[in-house]
Amino acid sequence: MDPLRFAIVAVPLAAYLILLGLVNLRRRPTLATGGGDLGALGVALGGLAFVGPIALFRPDAATVELGNYVWLFLAAFYLLWVTLTAMLCRPRLVVYNLSAEELRPVLSEAVRSLDSAGRWAGDNLTLPTIGVHGYVEPFAWMRNTSFIAGGGRQDLAGWRRLNRVVERALRGVVTRPNPRGWLLLGAGVAILAAAVVGLVGDATRVTTAWGQVFAF
Repeated sequence: MDPLRFAIVAVPLAAYLILLGLVNLRRRPTLATGGGDLGALGVALGGLAFVGPIALFRPDAATVELGNYVWLFLAAFYLLWVTLTAMLCRPRLVVYNLSAEELRPVLSEAVRSLDSAGRWAGDNLTLPTIGVHGYVEPFAWMRNTSFIAGGGRQDLAGWRRLNRVVERALRGVVTRPNPRGWLLLGAGVAILAAAVVGLVGDATRVTTAWGQVFAF
């Protein structure tokens, strides 16, 4: 792969890894929605899609008609696809740098303030009054935990209320930095450095690749 295409793939992925590393090195947990988490991953993989399927299936007629502007439409199409996927995914709350055991009291506090009929059954939590039912799923290797919708009948407004309450409850939680965040941070910095070195160190191949990708 030439340095330009490698940089297109590597830079958004490196930024994603660096962001994840910094989030996991914080002394406070960070909350994200499932849609936001999936959207960030989609953006991180956008460079790979750009040099892969988007470039491969680029319409020739649109390329001739629009020139380089075709990339704007293809990028918009990809972002719309990522947005649609994020909107259609099951409701989910993702808490970075917090174990399942640490998240359960936070969810229990949210239950008390949102739904007096809420109850636990193992790792499953049901809040019938606001139409939320889900289960706790840990990702122990990274000390991240998700609360994922279980079943098809979910109230999105109830999930939004739960998100706000859990976010407020997490403000008072202090945790230790996740040492594996350094691995993510280091990997992101290394990938970014490799992309920059490739762009700076081989200007001829970069110029050639630029003409192949963007000149018609």
